[in-house]
Amino acid sequence: MANEGNVVTLPNHNGSRIRQAGYMSGFGNEFATEALPGTLPDGRNSPQHVAHGLYAEQLSGTAFTAPRHENRRSWLYRIRPAAMHGEFALLHHNHFHNQFERGPVTPDQLRWSPLPIPETPVDFIDGLFTVAGNGGPEAGAGIGVHLYAANQSMEGRFFYDADGELLIVPQQGRLVIATELGVMEVEPQEIAVIPRGIRFRVELPDGPSRGYICENFGAFMRIPDLGPIGSNGLANPRDFLTPEASYEDVEGEFELIAKFQGHLWRADIGHSPLDVVGWHGNHVPYKYDLRKFNTIGSISFDHPDPSIFLVLTSPSDTAGVGNMDFVIFPPRVLVAQDTFRPPWFHRNIASEFMGLIHGAYDAKADGFAPGGCSLHNCMTGHGPDAATFKKASNADTAKPDFITDTMAFMFESRAVIRPTVQAIDAPYRQREYQACWAGLQKRFHPGT
Repeated sequence: MANEGNVVTLPNHNGSRIRQAGYMSGFGNEFATEALPGTLPDGRNSPQHVAHGLYAEQLSGTAFTAPRHENRRSWLYRIRPAAMHGEFALLHHNHFHNQFERGPVTPDQLRWSPLPIPETPVDFIDGLFTVAGNGGPEAGAGIGVHLYAANQSMEGRFFYDADGELLIVPQQGRLVIATELGVMEVEPQEIAVIPRGIRFRVELPDGPSRGYICENFGAFMRIPDLGPIGSNGLANPRDFLTPEASYEDVEGEFELIAKFQGHLWRADIGHSPLDVVGWHGNHVPYKYDLRKFNTIGSISFDHPDPSIFLVLTSPSDTAGVGNMDFVIFPPRVLVAQDTFRPPWFHRNIASEFMGLIHGAYDAKADGFAPGGCSLHNCMTGHGPDAATFKKASNADTAKPDFITDTMAFMFESRAVIRPTVQAIDAPYRQREYQACWAGLQKRFHPGT
């Protein structure tokens, strides 16, 4: 083992290094952590002299005057202020952007096969691909929906998003996300959230990796209120993990990449910006294991609305209507009798982007593979394919149905999720997707 700036690193099988993460639990709490004893000041956020010759810096994720229960900010005690870097210049990226089409949007059902793993060296940033979105950073509302496929770690470069917070959903391969506030290791069936402005680097300890990202331009994500469910259920606050402080004291020729107002920018930086020795606050990255979700469902009849599977929500200016809702479909037991148990045929005011992390999805017999995705926009009809409908219609509902070995999810938005030209034209878009409903036959028999 080596120790680099109080960050413990462990050699992995391919000779690179991954960082060992420590965590604190809870959601939205005020955390305090230091990698060197005596770093955090006593009583004052910005004393005249910070311990160890560090600089005090506040990172604000909300307006200064936001209500206390909604206010997000952290105090960082770091080796160099974040202002120290070279001049930014525009950085061209072929596939990662916020150029959601402003013209006509097809109401067709859309589905894509998994994003191919690159054949040449590609890191997390270069491997981003924008599928769809709405709104934008100027409006402070909406989402960007992206995929990533990469086969090498970020080397000598760091990234931050000034436009929104990033919800990262790995599908293949672990990610080691080294951030200013600490290190998180995230595997498939876990998620990570990187708040607006936090600088980070992504390492790939397992090699080729792939997954999904929701870029949230609106209000920060939070766990939903439980209402009549009561005091327990869905995602429990204690299962959200925030990294403990760690730091890098490294100088060299590095690159800092920023996403600002829909464009990428780059600047030279002569040191690692992951140099925060201690911090306290609640504007922090966090991870969550989707397998710990406490699923709620019907034990009498009917299939419940997908809102019962809500993990995180970004609220809008309309009560009860989400700027973005993150919903999962985990393993569960279906027991409702005399009921069509899979999701019914439906049309929604909300728009749905769906992905599959693991296993099979119970509403589709085939064609929806792990790493793939689908988009069903406002009032576009969708639901089980013909094979699933036939199977569920003939099922013996006197027996429970154990849905196992699966994990699907949905990014749901109140606004139309507008697909990009590159996604519509992608060779891995399934242009015959609508054929999955072609086998549904007329079943109408008057008088029976």
